[in-house]
Amino acid sequence: MPSSPLAPLYRACLWLAGLFMIALLVTILVSIAGRQFGFYLRGLDAYSGYCMAAASFLALAGTFVRGDHIRVTLIISRFSGTPRRGFEIFCLVLAILASGAFAFYSVKMAWWSYKFHDISSANDATPMWIPQIGMALGTVVFCIAFIEEFVLVLRGKVPGSDSSEIAHTE
Repeated sequence: MPSSPLAPLYRACLWLAGLFMIALLVTILVSIAGRQFGFYLRGLDAYSGYCMAAASFLALAGTFVRGDHIRVTLIISRFSGTPRRGFEIFCLVLAILASGAFAFYSVKMAWWSYKFHDISSANDATPMWIPQIGMALGTVVFCIAFIEEFVLVLRGKVPGSDSSEIAHTE
């Protein structure tokens, strides 16, 4: 099967998630060094949290497409033929609705934070829309991944059959 046209988007989100994981490591190491050498950087704990949240949400779509998420295969494997396909479609519709709502409200939250100049209550006083972008982007791409999977299942693809597609296409 040819590579997904959205594979570069998923791969880019995985790379961004990896960069935020590295930034998380750096913030933790700087915090440890600060305790050891007697200096303090304001808001470092908050930035660690922002990095962890961004990494988690940005990795959702790429890990889903690669087949690294927990799926309902324990239940689906008990079915075959038309009932199995119907159950897969049902599960994907539920996933699209849930991830779509999550994406909608994540984007809405970031927008309102921007519009009302909401700032962090931590020592960093960061405008909240900045760290919320990672969550909003991650949930939107996650919903797109479910929609793509839904379309592929409607076309007859077995979910997870190309789980290594992102990892091996360059």
